Amino acid sequence: MNYRKAAPLPPVTLDDVRGAQKMLTGVARVTAMEGSRYLTQLVGAPVHLKCENLQRTGSFKLRGAYVRIAGLLPEERAAGVVAASAGNHAQGVALASSLLGVHSTVFMPKGAPLPKISATRDYGAEVRLHGHVVDETLAAAQEYAAETGAVFIHPFDHPDVIAGQGTVGLEILEQCPEVRTIVVGIGGGGLAAGIAVAVKALRPDVRIVGVQAAGSAAYPPSLAAGRPVSIENPATMADGIRVGRPGDVPFAIVGDLVDEVRTVSEDELSAALLLCLERAKLVVEPAGASPVAALLSDPGAFEGPVVAVLSGGNVDPVLMQRVLRHGMAAQGRYLAVRLRLTDRPGALATLLGVLSVVDANVLDVSHVRTDPRLGLTEAEVELHLETKGPAHCAEVGEALRQAGYLVID
Repeated sequence: MNYRKAAPLPPVTLDDVRGAQKMLTGVARVTAMEGSRYLTQLVGAPVHLKCENLQRTGSFKLRGAYVRIAGLLPEERAAGVVAASAGNHAQGVALASSLLGVHSTVFMPKGAPLPKISATRDYGAEVRLHGHVVDETLAAAQEYAAETGAVFIHPFDHPDVIAGQGTVGLEILEQCPEVRTIVVGIGGGGLAAGIAVAVKALRPDVRIVGVQAAGSAAYPPSLAAGRPVSIENPATMADGIRVGRPGDVPFAIVGDLVDEVRTVSEDELSAALLLCLERAKLVVEPAGASPVAALLSDPGAFEGPVVAVLSGGNVDPVLMQRVLRHGMAAQGRYLAVRLRLTDRPGALATLLGVLSVVDANVLDVSHVRTDPRLGLTEAEVELHLETKGPAHCAEVGEALRQAGYLVID
């Protein structure tokens, strides 16, 4: 669905993005562009992956943070900077500040993954844990800025930040000049807005498609209303794009220059992350995998060559384990089944023998004998199995029923 509407000239220009590119020389990496044979076959046209997951700090956020902080006046630098983030922006601000010799304070939620907290500290920031959700953390950071005079570095709602993120678009045009469609995840909108400014100025024929998680999609209602609209309780595993309201500055640009905004489900995000890991050998966080999820959900909708921006790779190992299992389940490659059997010696071995015949790989077994729901001679078994797809799942279930086991849905 196309939401393009007339809008005033964007507050960020191609010259701003080019200036940011010069400023970032020697600071941000020119990240790799990798082809994907699997996605190319699926889409029916060349598909390339722009690997910002391999950027310093593990995401594109360094670009915008550095440009914003580098543009501060000497007295503003002396006062230090403050930011609020659960991960990628925190690390980008921390490293950018260290490189520029500016003191940084980063507020993070108390439940932020320990690896992200540790990395932010290692990059040189003073980390303060406050609140349990990002909104509480954001309020604390803004209060700190008001009290101390530190400059608040917004993750997406500032022209300098958008110009920095736009350097990704310049690199895409240099690395894949024949590109016809760019697919990019959208949270607050800074990355998509920056890419759109750069690309549309040089190649107005290139189609730019934004992608949001369905449970955290503030842009579709906002674009329909013609103004930023807040959504309550945004929920998605893709924390990098879990934003409840578009930024005012990027919203104007996205509304004018981004051709379409799509949404993807949690199952599609899981499948995309799994595909990036298995087929491309790339560790990508759920937000970074959202463009791939869009390609998987509707491959015929994208004119090639296509560039999908993998915006970040900072995924908590615990979340990675859960998401991979979820992705395998979504593809029919993981099956959890509960059943009852007669509790006698050798019963479990007999059950495992049935599964062996149908070539199901047992990952985990939970065996319960004492439960008021069970009869005197009954036991309940929960099995986690690795399977080969939906047809194999059905074959496993049928084999268990044929063997006389009571399968509990």
